[in-house]
Amino acid sequence: MDYLTFKQQFDLKNPEKVYLIQGDQDYLTDQIKQQFIQLIPEEEQEMNIGIYDMEEEAVGNAIGDAKSIPFFGERRLVIIKRPFFLTGAKTKSKVDHNLDDLIEYLKYPEPSTVLVIFAPYEKLDARKKVTKAVKTAAQVIDINQSSEQQVKRLVAEIVTDNGYQIEPSVVETIVQRTSANLTLIMNGLEKLFLYYQDTKVIEADVVADLVGQSMEQNVFDLVQLVLAKKVTKAIELYHSLLIEGEEPLRINAVLVQQFRLLLQVMILKKHGYSQGSLATSLKVHPYRIKLALQVGNKFNYQDLRRGYLGLIDLETSLKSTSQDPQFLFELFLLKFADVKASA
Repeated sequence: MDYLTFKQQFDLKNPEKVYLIQGDQDYLTDQIKQQFIQLIPEEEQEMNIGIYDMEEEAVGNAIGDAKSIPFFGERRLVIIKRPFFLTGAKTKSKVDHNLDDLIEYLKYPEPSTVLVIFAPYEKLDARKKVTKAVKTAAQVIDINQSSEQQVKRLVAEIVTDNGYQIEPSVVETIVQRTSANLTLIMNGLEKLFLYYQDTKVIEADVVADLVGQSMEQNVFDLVQLVLAKKVTKAIELYHSLLIEGEEPLRINAVLVQQFRLLLQVMILKKHGYSQGSLATSLKVHPYRIKLALQVGNKFNYQDLRRGYLGLIDLETSLKSTSQDPQFLFELFLLKFADVKASA
């Protein structure tokens, strides 16, 4: 279930007993949390809402709370945050969790308790017994993979709910600049609401100034400049990313990811994969697939492969030498442009 479906179907009078919210979208996480809090009358919230961070306290504490009867009310709400034990990731947390407590609870959830597990991770370890138990018992809400159309609908809805008007083309620009990241979108919308508070009509003229562009979109622009052999503009954008505080290794890692994605999309497209099947097979946000298809049509396989291998070499240089990162990037760019020019 995605967020919009959850929002439409969530029943305050008859909620499920267990929910799993998977994904790292701060805005949506906060919206969903507020919806669950509405389950408990305001005067009862202090006594009947418990929030537990699994990197700081044992899951047994949360389960003990979930088993308790409501205090002068009809329902308890227990929220579990950062359940790292559902993933294969390592953590610095030294909390010792008895996961059998959670697994046993999930078999027979307390009727008067709503247990909500917020897992801010892209993937969970489906092989783990505890993960299987949670997914079996819970209503799962996935906020990782909202489609482009879903994000656009949500943006338009947020704008309307705040009493403003916006054209679809402006929504498209906002979504593109932010790579459909709702946290970035909301930060931008707050500025746009303030700027257009008199007219209540959001226009395209200041979107580029007020809506921050995502790291991924900046690097996507950089990829296109590299492939188009626009050396000066590529160096200027790379320099601006460094000024904004982005780490050279992180920039290069995202560049490598983008080139790899373009190669994968190009190869799979030749084998008949559609835009939807590409997103599913590569486990990539549909919006990124759409952009990759647009760029991939402009360039050939050899150029993409050469750029990808050059960036792998650049990563090695960044890790093994003390030379200036911008200088190393310029060397890569000039070498790529020269090779491309003679191809």
